[in-house]
Amino acid sequence: MAMLAATSAIDFVKVVPVTPYIGLRRRHFCGRSGFRSVVATMTGALDICAKAAVGAPDKLGDCPFTQRVLLTLEEKHIPYNTKLINLSDKPDWFLQISPEGKVPLIKIDDKWIPDSDVITQILEEKYPEPSLATPPEKASVGSKIFPTFIGFLKSRDPNDGKEQALLDELRALDEYLKANGPFIDGERVSAVDLSLAPKLYHLKIVLGHFKKWSIPEEFSYVHNYIKALFSRESFLHTQAAEEYVIAGWAPKVNA
Repeated sequence: MAMLAATSAIDFVKVVPVTPYIGLRRRHFCGRSGFRSVVATMTGALDICAKAAVGAPDKLGDCPFTQRVLLTLEEKHIPYNTKLINLSDKPDWFLQISPEGKVPLIKIDDKWIPDSDVITQILEEKYPEPSLATPPEKASVGSKIFPTFIGFLKSRDPNDGKEQALLDELRALDEYLKANGPFIDGERVSAVDLSLAPKLYHLKIVLGHFKKWSIPEEFSYVHNYIKALFSRESFLHTQAAEEYVIAGWAPKVNA
């Protein structure tokens, strides 16, 4: 998940072999089940540590914050190599560069940098074209959807207002998109969309599986927004398979 306020990168000089599971340049893509072709490690590509799927350490796992970074790399056409990390059995070399044992973690200019907020900001500054910058006044649109989704997911009381809180946030997004869409910044995809897209993907899968709940059809602008984001090539290349999203959330739901 996201890491808290990291203000400086972590220096790491040990050379670590890159596991070439996923990269920007790939020969074949196989829908939601992941990449079936072996991708050669790319010279000059950025290295990123990502969560491996629960029960499938050679597949991309269910971290929406990591997908946000991967989406940014894809949309900016920045080549990268992915190291999949089994978070239940973290290798020693990973703990050396990430003492808290969290992902995402990316290596830029020989420094390992944590936290998706920090990473995406640095990527925007270092690789300004194409721009994904979101106007400051729009950067918080939809920001309460993810925490209210988690609150509803964990709720055991149908009368505690958690479902209504989520519906209120989705309605607010629907109204915003009706007036300003199709994306948060109008016609162009920006950083805030790349942050929201993985969270809406998890919401859709997890609530559908564990609560048999779906976003009401009346929120047509939200549905169109989701369809537009989920159909982008960058999203198709970086999404975790549905079964791995469910497997990743199961311990939290059943806790």
